[in-house]
Amino acid sequence: MAAQGDPAATPTTPPLLRLRGVGRVYGERHALHPLDLDLEPGTCTALFGHNGSGKSTLLRIASGRDTPTTGSALFAGRPVSEDDPEVRARVAVVGDTVATYPDLTVREHLELVTVAHAVDDAQAWIDHVLADRRLSDHARALPGSLSSGQLQSLLLAAALVRPRDLLVLDEPEQRLDPDARIRLAELLTGEKEDGVAVLLATHQADLAEAVADRMIALEDGRVVAEGPPSEVLGRLGLRG
Repeated sequence: MAAQGDPAATPTTPPLLRLRGVGRVYGERHALHPLDLDLEPGTCTALFGHNGSGKSTLLRIASGRDTPTTGSALFAGRPVSEDDPEVRARVAVVGDTVATYPDLTVREHLELVTVAHAVDDAQAWIDHVLADRRLSDHARALPGSLSSGQLQSLLLAAALVRPRDLLVLDEPEQRLDPDARIRLAELLTGEKEDGVAVLLATHQADLAEAVADRMIALEDGRVVAEGPPSEVLGRLGLRG
């Protein structure tokens, strides 16, 4: 089934991300059945479903971290590949697992990212992102001393401290407290306003409804519903 983006898009403004007939098979298991997806700048598509529904597989393909068994994935008109410097420079990923360096402080983690992406005024930008993610008081802390929510905020900060045209997030709300989840929704809304395309995997209906322009509900690797979040949630029996 097709998951189209902003209906206002025209042939002169092609989607930033275009997936056509994308599917993924591991051995004999269909992790993702073929689907289409268009994502334009300044819009958010939410992938909604339980663990094992195919959300993470689709995110890995969209960000170039996995290769589809069938179909094609294009970013800015070129094949999506993590080995492509253009993709690495323009696609920021917040994964579903916390991967940190135990001997580096929170600030040093962000400094590594700014060096890798040649960020101008890096220290000032790091200060801004630390404050935005409520991490300023933990800038000199090592990961082992952080709470699970603070570690999740560090992952978000690492994506925010670098340039990006596409932001890919795999259940970023996990490990966050209710206040931090509200700030996350505000963050993603701000990303859209800045023209960033957002691809979000979540099983939190409230988050998807707050930030997404379009929702794709997945079950066992298949699209079971798609459209505006309120309509999809209604069809799934999650809204009256």
